[in-house]
Amino acid sequence: MAVLLRCATMAPMQNFWPSSGFTPLQRNPRGWLLPTDDFLRLFLARPELAPVPESCPAERALHAALLAWPSRPVTPADVQKVQDQDVGDSYQFFLRFRDGLLAAGTLEAYYLGLFARDGTGLITIPPLFIDLLAQAITHNLLHESGDAYEVRAGEMLFRPQRISTQDGQVLSGDRAVLDLLSQTGGVGDFGRFLAEAGAPQPGISLQVLGDDNAPDYWLQAEKHAFLLDLTHEITHDLSHGLAFTLTRARSGLKAIASVLQKWVWHFLGVRVTIRPLQKIDDSAWRWHLGLDAEATALLNDLYEGREVEPARLQRLVSLFRLDFADTQEMRSDVAGKPVYLGLMMNADGVLRLKPQNLLVNLPLRPSM
Repeated sequence: MAVLLRCATMAPMQNFWPSSGFTPLQRNPRGWLLPTDDFLRLFLARPELAPVPESCPAERALHAALLAWPSRPVTPADVQKVQDQDVGDSYQFFLRFRDGLLAAGTLEAYYLGLFARDGTGLITIPPLFIDLLAQAITHNLLHESGDAYEVRAGEMLFRPQRISTQDGQVLSGDRAVLDLLSQTGGVGDFGRFLAEAGAPQPGISLQVLGDDNAPDYWLQAEKHAFLLDLTHEITHDLSHGLAFTLTRARSGLKAIASVLQKWVWHFLGVRVTIRPLQKIDDSAWRWHLGLDAEATALLNDLYEGREVEPARLQRLVSLFRLDFADTQEMRSDVAGKPVYLGLMMNADGVLRLKPQNLLVNLPLRPSM
């Protein structure tokens, strides 16, 4: 039995998300990712840029030239020759992304430049490109991880999730996978997901990640087909002021916290600890940030003492508490105070985690 449990979290291969482009990338001494021609070719192979039978000769020529030398100079006239306006726009976005990435020197430096703390960041690329950057960087953070829960939680940094709550359990599933399967009536007993969508439920299951099936995750990670349990620990109050907690040893919330800790250290070189929290009970609440747009708005309202509708509060998936290992790395006016984080789904049950919020909104001292 001990051997089975140990194997449940050991990754049999490093490249668990082949589409991330992690394999052809190289690291600099800091551990940040250096762009390569093979990494850029992954973008050229995407359907937004790959030629189709109807593609004009100019589009085919441009694609072939870039495929042979992804960093080659491209003039506006080269793009203007492409007859399909949408395709031409896609090439403009790619070239803007490519040039910015090569100028920055690493994926991380380019990502930080998009979300500069001083407000100078300017996003001129589509959200898809940002998600693909985040995927490669997250893969870099977790490439040595043997924990299937942590790697599954890492998917949330670049892939929107659908959240389902029922009977006290909170489950997170990949939005694109669930939407596709509900639209096509694909195979799978998706339980509450398809039931809530009013879709038919055929035969096999999209599984909740657990110790018994964790070895299977490594074989299907690219399919994003596992649900992650985000249910909080449950505390039972006893008499005489005593309480006990039913601990969820494999909580997806703990896995998310672990990934976010690594994210902050990787980018900012700051050690923090993050742990799930059921409520904020702090009369000296000083700093907070949302891990998504919905949570940001909610925490702002709660902090300002505004009334919040119960239905809106119910969409809060979790709170977290972040503490700095070295309080001297914090702004002097909040040094030693906890930072509260929120994670929330929207009215449609979709959660879009924005890990860049941790890079922009932490109360770091000005010199950092």
